[in-house]
Amino acid sequence: MSCKVTRRQFLQTASLAAASFPLTKIVSAETGFARTASPPPGSFEGTRTVTGGVCEMCFWRCQLVGKIRDNRLIKLEGNPKSIDNGKSICARGNAGIKLLYDPDRLKYPLKNVGERGNPQWKRISWEEALNECGARLKAVQEKYGGHGIAVFPHGSSAKYPMDFFERVVGTPNISEASFFQCRGIRDSGYMATFATAPDENVDMANAKAIFLLGCHFGENVHVSHVKRYLKGLEKGAKLIVVDPRYSASAAKSDIWVRIKPGTDTAFLLAVMNYLVERDKFDKKFVAAHCVGFQQFKSGISHASLDWAAKICDIPVQQIREVAELLASNAPHVAIHPGRHVSWHGNDFQRLRAQACLTALLGAVGVQGGFVKPKALKVKGISWAKGGEGVEHNLRLLADKYPYSPPGTPSELIRDACLTGKPYPIKACVIWGQNPMQSIPNQQRTMDALKQMEFVLCVDIMPTDITMYADILLPEASYLERFDFIKTGTQWNLADKHQQYVAPRMPLVDAMFECRDGVWITNEIAKRMGHGDKIPVNSLEEKVNRELGAVNLSIDQLRKEEGIHIRDGQDPYGVADDFEVQLYNEDIADNGYPGVPTYIPVEEVPKGFTRLVYGRSPVHTFNRTQNNVWLHHAMPVNPVWLNDEVAEKMGLRDGDEVSLVNSEDIKSTTKTVVKVTPGIRKDIVYMYHGYGSRNSLLSVGAHAGIDDQELITKLAIDPETGCHGMRNNFVKFVKDGKVLDIPA
Repeated sequence: MSCKVTRRQFLQTASLAAASFPLTKIVSAETGFARTASPPPGSFEGTRTVTGGVCEMCFWRCQLVGKIRDNRLIKLEGNPKSIDNGKSICARGNAGIKLLYDPDRLKYPLKNVGERGNPQWKRISWEEALNECGARLKAVQEKYGGHGIAVFPHGSSAKYPMDFFERVVGTPNISEASFFQCRGIRDSGYMATFATAPDENVDMANAKAIFLLGCHFGENVHVSHVKRYLKGLEKGAKLIVVDPRYSASAAKSDIWVRIKPGTDTAFLLAVMNYLVERDKFDKKFVAAHCVGFQQFKSGISHASLDWAAKICDIPVQQIREVAELLASNAPHVAIHPGRHVSWHGNDFQRLRAQACLTALLGAVGVQGGFVKPKALKVKGISWAKGGEGVEHNLRLLADKYPYSPPGTPSELIRDACLTGKPYPIKACVIWGQNPMQSIPNQQRTMDALKQMEFVLCVDIMPTDITMYADILLPEASYLERFDFIKTGTQWNLADKHQQYVAPRMPLVDAMFECRDGVWITNEIAKRMGHGDKIPVNSLEEKVNRELGAVNLSIDQLRKEEGIHIRDGQDPYGVADDFEVQLYNEDIADNGYPGVPTYIPVEEVPKGFTRLVYGRSPVHTFNRTQNNVWLHHAMPVNPVWLNDEVAEKMGLRDGDEVSLVNSEDIKSTTKTVVKVTPGIRKDIVYMYHGYGSRNSLLSVGAHAGIDDQELITKLAIDPETGCHGMRNNFVKFVKDGKVLDIPA
């Protein structure tokens, strides 16, 4: 539910951090946020501009400049030198200031003297915190081996510690949410088809047709990405959107396919079969670059329009219309590979089908198609390998998931934690990830953590997962540290191609006792007996050495306003040896369908509706929920309900409700109903990331419903081991009464 905020109210929120908030609810009353007298509102008198920022309010990482007054960051803007996002940043990027000065942010090392899940925090020194981390992690390593530790990393700052635990300590138990609950299936599916992972910068700006399947453009708000998408539409590209909900993208579409969830692969197979049967595919590209066409043709021959229309619950004519529109604009068709694609547990097959459709249209290496931009490669600094090798890899021991993304499927780690087989996992390091809101079935995560001998969390904000830490360490925010080096390209048919390098550099000094990931990791490594293996002594040294590989330095980048730009390379064209596996013999030999295949999902039980979630345009899932500016813009996540269904249930727009799922798990918080014709009758939809339960979040706690609390049914993608996240069914609860959903 949007909250209408006046300009006066908005400006008032900007000064909240200057108020006398307590540090946290458990330490002291010092704030660190005192301000000196300022010029009148709207004035930039006395400010200076600092360059070199790279945003981390989402993973898109736009280049920034900061406005500083009295040593305080007062405004963030896009870097005008950027050839990526330019001067533009989104609402989240603007609100990075409120992360920096959030009164609830983690400021000092903390020790839990209570119990996991119901912590009582005691402020301790860095020396005490590091000594305990080193001693307890070393004890687990000596007792159980390096494989007795699990690591859940996320974000650019987590790579260095992840590398330490994997290569030096020897743990193979590493699970990134970005792989196993987000884009990992996509990368694996495209790798099994194109032998290369997709780039999300599909050439939409030069496309004649854009095909989006479950992509929430305009709600993800990745600035340069959305700019390319809108540029294509401005130039006349036709837009096809396949989505059960009338999303921001569907509102701009020429064809909106209101598909039944879980049936997308059937739809794609029917489109491809139609193109093949009528010789409307790119025969020249297929002959030159595709393997297994005859097996592929035979394998999809059953997928008639009538077959798919019945399964997908859409008109036959609409599938035909989509196929004809794609064929008439081929090869200049942008079929976007998607991002958060872990949906139903049959997703590897869907992503394979998307890649195959791209190939059938010849939309590879051409203007408007699947293009791999040629950016500079800046190789990271790694720890020297000295761990235990692959003999403790849970996936290999289980002989499962041959097309898993890098790391270990989360469910295999939880299974080992809970059963002790094939070996016990007794320590956990969680760095910038919130597994409580990213991994289905929260109770299993809680149980896995409670049996640990030691849990370490490193983060910027308190989250639901940090409630389970024994030691909680405060990391410097992205505005206070060196870090990630962003590289990329920009190409345009009218202009020359360009490449850029933009390392993250601090816009302000780190506050309180926050430290960066290299310092923290090195200090833990010393205490675990691995100090002789430390590859760099500081994060600044690490970034400088990485830049040196492309003949750059931090000093040079400062002179160049944070961004180095050089001539790029033409990204178009296809190498002679580029090969597309329409039929993948290796997949078939492993016992899975060699041709993309539709796998049905569980039907909605009587009286329930399917719960689907996605991105909010002003939040990055859970990580921004305590941001006061963004909270004012969207304080809760309304549950979308079809208007005809709502009328039968007696629900009105704005009614307060909670939810209960088919396994009798009830949401602990409430939200409001959004009644709309823009959604199918057999689903409800919510924005993900709300409903935090950590009471240290004075703004975001208990606001809206945590959809993940209700995702308790486990659906595992058989080829990759990734979780399906759209397989739970719910009912509404209003005024204490459970309401059945009409058939």
